[in-house]
Amino acid sequence: MTGIESAWSAVGGDPALLPRVSTVLRGGTLHARLPVRELARACVGACALAAAELGARRAGLAEVPGVRLDDGAIATAFVSERHLLVDGRAPVTFAPLSRFWRTADGWVRTHANYPHHRARLLAALGMTEEDPDAVGATLAERTSHEVEESVYAAGGLAVALRTPEEWAAHEQAAAVARRPLVERERLNTARARALPPLDGAPLLPAAGVRVLDLTRVIAGPVATRTLALLGADVLRVDAPQLPELADQHADTGFGKRSATLDLVADRRAFEELLAAADVVVTGYRPGALDRFGLSARELAERRPGLVVAQLSAWGSYGPWAGRRGFDSLVQAATGIAAIEGSAERPGALPAQALDHGTGYLLAAAVLRALTERAEQGYGRCVRLSLARTAAWLTNQIQPGPAGNAGNMPYDGPDAWLAERDSALGRLRYALSPVSFEGGPVDWARPPGVWGTDPARWV
Repeated sequence: MTGIESAWSAVGGDPALLPRVSTVLRGGTLHARLPVRELARACVGACALAAAELGARRAGLAEVPGVRLDDGAIATAFVSERHLLVDGRAPVTFAPLSRFWRTADGWVRTHANYPHHRARLLAALGMTEEDPDAVGATLAERTSHEVEESVYAAGGLAVALRTPEEWAAHEQAAAVARRPLVERERLNTARARALPPLDGAPLLPAAGVRVLDLTRVIAGPVATRTLALLGADVLRVDAPQLPELADQHADTGFGKRSATLDLVADRRAFEELLAAADVVVTGYRPGALDRFGLSARELAERRPGLVVAQLSAWGSYGPWAGRRGFDSLVQAATGIAAIEGSAERPGALPAQALDHGTGYLLAAAVLRALTERAEQGYGRCVRLSLARTAAWLTNQIQPGPAGNAGNMPYDGPDAWLAERDSALGRLRYALSPVSFEGGPVDWARPPGVWGTDPARWV
């Protein structure tokens, strides 16, 4: 299968709809040794087609609107965090301690963007000051796997660089390979809330859908940002003691509202939100929310017909199921950094493509679950992981079609950037690549200040 065929099949789509997708190819975008452009097209294409399908059903259209994929729009959106400007200032995407380091026997990749992760990394190394030179000297005396285990034991994040062959021999890789790209589980047969018909322009397939967003960092917020573009009422809820990075929120907060709740002290308020939700999206490591009674089955029992979307770094199975992770760490562990690098130094994909790709695929899975819910009446749980997307990229994606809209030049990202004022300042940002005939071209609202919206539905 081509990438788009594989992605559309993974979310349960009807292959008869694939001819509704056209592609504009542009040279020079997302250049890599691995088929990153095909992954990006496939994930965005599956999302746009799922949106068009749901919109057609709700609007009573005789035909699903045509979907147009453009390499320029996709490439721009896959590095949206790099294009963001806030009052002319470019954000810092990685902190000084988030990088590759030489070890006694190879390389290790750390992630320390959040203050609590930075503190745990330093504690694992027996250090108190953030001194990159001192950190480098300490890591150079240890083996990569020793660093990986000691930092994870301290609650931090570090992963040893592995070749594809080394990863393939790992027990977690075997556990990931046994799972489908998108896991889809029927939750119950209780009748869900019916969504009203749609009319008017633009066509907003998710209008009236209430999405409770319990995600952080890139993949989950990209998914919910996309659902917001399509008309959903998205309320992101965070713990007040874990503030989000301001620039990260600015990039992925478009179209959403943001509130803080303590799941213990504010439990009644949370249950009121859940009682009226259509979709719950979670992006914490597997099991982290279970102690609050927020497993998929417990959520579905309290809210019949609910669509639950779960996202993790390594999957909800295998020896690494409970580990935290980020795109850069998954690239290092799964052999991607070795493939994209050289004998002298590890490399990286031209974008955090595991994050962005999985985010669009997660949104596609939610949209298809809503279509199935409207037809059959039951809720569904969908599960995706960055590691499974990495396996798809490295082992399974085949070259896609040549594109039936011609091969066009790529003259830079300007055509897919926009500007607007917000409570955060003047923003320059990347537009969404999810495009279909009659659909939206921009979000209804810019991001606000993190955590300042009321915890209630519109």
